[in-house]
Amino acid sequence: MQKTCSVLAPPTTLKFFKVPTFLPKKLFHKIFQFIEIIPFYFQIVFYEDRNFQGRSYECSSDCADMSSYLSRCHSCRVQSGCFMVYDRNNYMGNQYFMRRGEYSDFQSMMGMTDIRSCRTIPMHRGSYRMRIYERDNFGGQMHEMMDDCDSIMDRYRMSDCQSCNVMDGHWLMYEQPHFRGRMTYMRPGEYRNFRDMGMSGMRFMSMRRITDMC
Repeated sequence: MQKTCSVLAPPTTLKFFKVPTFLPKKLFHKIFQFIEIIPFYFQIVFYEDRNFQGRSYECSSDCADMSSYLSRCHSCRVQSGCFMVYDRNNYMGNQYFMRRGEYSDFQSMMGMTDIRSCRTIPMHRGSYRMRIYERDNFGGQMHEMMDDCDSIMDRYRMSDCQSCNVMDGHWLMYEQPHFRGRMTYMRPGEYRNFRDMGMSGMRFMSMRRITDMC
């Protein structure tokens, strides 16, 4: 009789895969790796007014402009997944990281008066790696990071960071040491000039990996 083992699928299906145990070890590991990278279900519900009142809009993907769904947004519930929310359209302006939970009043909790766009954050399994540079276009001092850094001044004697290259994982960068102040979401890619990205005047002084399972 053929032997199998059960592997729990992502919460979107809530079923089990039957994986034959007689498969070659390399192929068996590849199947597990494939299952791990299947994206989890994202769901967030935005409300016009505080305390989850008024009209609502349910979102399960990136949304660059919420104005066609809600005239304003002052509270939300994150039911599954992790999100970045922005107070301007097209993922611009002040931004805030949201994990599963209830946010009854943006202004009192985060200092944001409105939400105009949102972006999903894929779950990442594996290593984290990012290179930070003192100047734009990858100039000046360079340091490679693989873990959280609560102060680039204390660790690297860097007083500023104006460009970076995110090789692996998803990160949050903060304008003050110890993960305080305004934050910015960085996904894998090259960021040659923060000022050209609408971050003029911001100095990133600490960085943290997004490791939440949400």
